[in-house]
Amino acid sequence: MLISGKPEIRPPSPTRRLQIQPSMPASVTQTLRRTIETLLIGGSGGILFNLAKFPAGWIAGSMICCAAAALAGRPLGLPHNLARAFYIVLGMSIGAVATPQTVLGMASWPLSIAAVTVAMAAVTLGTVVYLKRVHGWDTLTAVFAGTPGGLSQVMVLAAEHGLELRGIAIVQSMRVVILAVCVPAGLGLAGLAGPARLPVGSVAIMDAPWELVILIGLSVTVAVALLRAGFPGGLIFGPMVVSGILHGGGYIHVTFPPWFASIAMVALGSVAGSRFTGTPLRLMASYLGAAIGSFFVAVVIAAAFALGVTLLLSLHVGDVVVAYAPGSIDAMMILALALHLDPVFVGAHHLARVFTVTLALPVIVRTLAPAKRAKSGRPLRSSGDGFAE
Repeated sequence: MLISGKPEIRPPSPTRRLQIQPSMPASVTQTLRRTIETLLIGGSGGILFNLAKFPAGWIAGSMICCAAAALAGRPLGLPHNLARAFYIVLGMSIGAVATPQTVLGMASWPLSIAAVTVAMAAVTLGTVVYLKRVHGWDTLTAVFAGTPGGLSQVMVLAAEHGLELRGIAIVQSMRVVILAVCVPAGLGLAGLAGPARLPVGSVAIMDAPWELVILIGLSVTVAVALLRAGFPGGLIFGPMVVSGILHGGGYIHVTFPPWFASIAMVALGSVAGSRFTGTPLRLMASYLGAAIGSFFVAVVIAAAFALGVTLLLSLHVGDVVVAYAPGSIDAMMILALALHLDPVFVGAHHLARVFTVTLALPVIVRTLAPAKRAKSGRPLRSSGDGFAE
């Protein structure tokens, strides 16, 4: 039900509550068919955007086309383990462009890294104020929707507190999709997406098979460990760190071919776009104003901080823009790879942001949740269909 164009958030009746129902397991044939359809749609979008010379076209095109198909009613999606494998591949590819010089350069970024944590706090605060004042959201729901990145952590905590999962998921997912399109487009128009650069001294896979075995073995081990520890973006960040250390230290030189990374980008863009599967257009439209409005609030605040840091510290504009973009760590790291930016710089800043969010979010929730329950008598839940991630 809509009141003045705003989604109504109401307490549940005894017979109507949002239930996270486990979906029936799909057959092997259904899963294979859905996977093929998803990759075909995502691949077609990636090819079209790449032919149009759109910056980061592989991921942007696949994301947009899969999101459109999902909203049109197609049941898209990739198996979790396949998506995780692509995350690990991208993490290794991103870290492979590190050099000893870029690793040593981390020591010169403490002010910028400190500023990004302040920037993300300001982004969250600005988004919360916007969602409360303009769209009438309650404080705790607005906090979950406005926290940049860490969608899995946000959704788990929101579900535990019985909040409006659909609005939170739509606002968070829309921010990722819009950033994946607008950031490359803006950097491309400004001429700030750097030329392709391969690691110095890199060798083909067949020329160094044992290096590949070491790289994959360590990357998978670290990725699985971070996944089990619940580290946001660990599947891409862990392999990136492993690959960065091995390549940056000059221990190995093997890299994946560019076309293989492009396939992984299509797959991950397809995963992001498929999050809208099962979302009715009417429901999407009811949250569209909140999603777009909160996105612009977040971008304006982040851009102000990025501009200040760029002017004060004389850093590369493209690197700072992606490092300060209020999106998920995996999407931003993929953009850094696709736009040929400095992955060590971008990764260091998003790691700082992830740690800040991971430590601060539970504290904020515990602070706000008691007052929320005291006021309403019970947590707010939505009625109706849930949002499919």
